[in-house]
Amino acid sequence: MNVITQLQEFRQAIYKNLCKAQDATFELMDALLLTRKAESLADLSLSCVFRRQWSSVYEALQDTRPYRAELMKLYIQQIPQSKRIVLAGDHTSWSRPFAKTLKERTYEHSPSQLGGRPVTVGYGYSTLAWIPEAEGSWALPLLHERITSWDSPISQAVQQLSSVSSQLPSRALSLWDSEYGCAPFVNQTAGLPVDKLMRLRSNLCLWGAPDAYGGRGRPKVHGDRFKLNDSTTWSSPAQQVEAEDPELGKMRVRVWHNLHFRLSPDNSMSVLLVERLTKDGASAVSKPMWLAFVGLSMPTVTEVWRLYLRRFAIDHWYRFAKNRLHWTVPALSTPLQCDRWSDLMPIVTWQLWLARQLVAQRPLPWQKSQAKLTPGRVAQSFGSILALLGTPARPPKLRGKSPGWIRGRKRRPRIRYPTVKKGFSRPIKTATKSP
Repeated sequence: MNVITQLQEFRQAIYKNLCKAQDATFELMDALLLTRKAESLADLSLSCVFRRQWSSVYEALQDTRPYRAELMKLYIQQIPQSKRIVLAGDHTSWSRPFAKTLKERTYEHSPSQLGGRPVTVGYGYSTLAWIPEAEGSWALPLLHERITSWDSPISQAVQQLSSVSSQLPSRALSLWDSEYGCAPFVNQTAGLPVDKLMRLRSNLCLWGAPDAYGGRGRPKVHGDRFKLNDSTTWSSPAQQVEAEDPELGKMRVRVWHNLHFRLSPDNSMSVLLVERLTKDGASAVSKPMWLAFVGLSMPTVTEVWRLYLRRFAIDHWYRFAKNRLHWTVPALSTPLQCDRWSDLMPIVTWQLWLARQLVAQRPLPWQKSQAKLTPGRVAQSFGSILALLGTPARPPKLRGKSPGWIRGRKRRPRIRYPTVKKGFSRPIKTATKSP
């Protein structure tokens, strides 16, 4: 199929799945692609492709209802089935420390905070993305959802992985950071048709398979202890490979099988120790990388650790969404508006991915030419093909001027909501009658 026709059909399908306020929302996305710098949400209304008034930007986010399930199926249809599908999951924070009238704010981890602890007040968002290339910064989100005040990053990731894996045409490989390398995540995803490759913290303690039952007493659940930061507890590796990497230099990978978490004895996994070596064979870093594979068939030893490096593409997408797509710029007033605005980020990213073969490389005077265009470079040149693609949005209809606020009507102050502390509950005081 022609690339232009494919992109036009994709945009038409997106338009149908926006439900209410389709026209204003679709023009808002086009304005988002063309606006490189924006200090507020109203700045997007100044784009030449947004044919409505600036107030329609806020009304669109108030009225639109994107169908996430249908959009996820549309994204999956764009994934080629010739190669193994590689997914990556992670979560990030949308900092809103001064929005005291915003409901359901929680304490979120934010390493970019200056001074003090790396904690901010705002929203956390969990993302499950398809990583299309072995190298590069492309990560295409399939689900990008807010972590509610009654959910955790692990429970949200389990729900997303369950929803996506049931729609995939083949068994995928999912990549996860060390926060997900724990027994609860392994137990809750044990029945899903997807392999998992997780990073482990270097201070964990794992356990081997128990010995054969001797016939007396209760059968053992755990075997010998395997502490990652204590080499005296390690058994002989099942496999050891040394290879020369063109970028990282000499690498050594050791593999142990049939290990498990203490709270997950029924789910065994293969543990890998990846080390960078100097010329004399010593370790080049103080903390090597520990990986755990849980699934049916693990890739080769020389391939599996390189597959995990593709997980960092989702970090590039978070930076791209916050800096170029202005994801965290708007000061929206309700959780629903924040969710609907966040639903537009995957849609815009997928349009850039489908248009990467159409745009010409036009670097700015201070930019270097690239062999493969990044999402930022495609967005920089997207305006050259937007006129060719057209828009399914209908032109606006003049409806007169709003009468505005009624004179003499009092304005009520907005409700201030406390910050939610997850895992913390206050004791309920019951009223007692005096004697």
